[in-house]
Amino acid sequence: MTTTHLLYLHGFRSSPQSIKARQVAARVQAQHPGVAWWCPQLPPSPREAMDLVMQGIADWPRDAMAVAGSSLGGFYATWVAEHTGCKAVLLNPAVDPARDLAKYIGEQTSWHDPQERFFFKPEFIGELQALDAGPLTEPQRYFAVIAKGDEVLDWREMTGRYADARIKLLEGGDHALSDFDTHIDEVLAFLDLAR
Repeated sequence: MTTTHLLYLHGFRSSPQSIKARQVAARVQAQHPGVAWWCPQLPPSPREAMDLVMQGIADWPRDAMAVAGSSLGGFYATWVAEHTGCKAVLLNPAVDPARDLAKYIGEQTSWHDPQERFFFKPEFIGELQALDAGPLTEPQRYFAVIAKGDEVLDWREMTGRYADARIKLLEGGDHALSDFDTHIDEVLAFLDLAR
């Protein structure tokens, strides 16, 4: 089924201004103008973030939508895909953010605007644990781009989590996937966006 609606979920401390989000948005706008595109600014609360997303996509056709997510957004994208049955692209996806983000409890700054501050509350760890999607029900609906050079997340843990999915494992790279422009064609081909 061709994708007519695409959701993009950014990572921790990130925003719709992330380079990857802007690259995908630009390509969708230029080459797939009929595709509905949404990349919301996610609140720090994981529960509120998923409530916002599920309300935003409530009217989307489940068989013609897809989700892409980077880092924490990849964890969220997995949860969305498991709840909607849609395709998902994961870019260096977080596997256990409840564990990894525990050290960030307290005041944080936004990556794209250091003047913007938010508070990562202790209860958000429990909210992340509650969003663990469990085993993938249909691994063929997933495509993960994973960099061995990721300095934030362990590529072995990511490939283990998505072992039965389609994986593009990069020998080097970094957490931000700075060379994302060399992978975007493959990502968009997997999503099969409407023309």
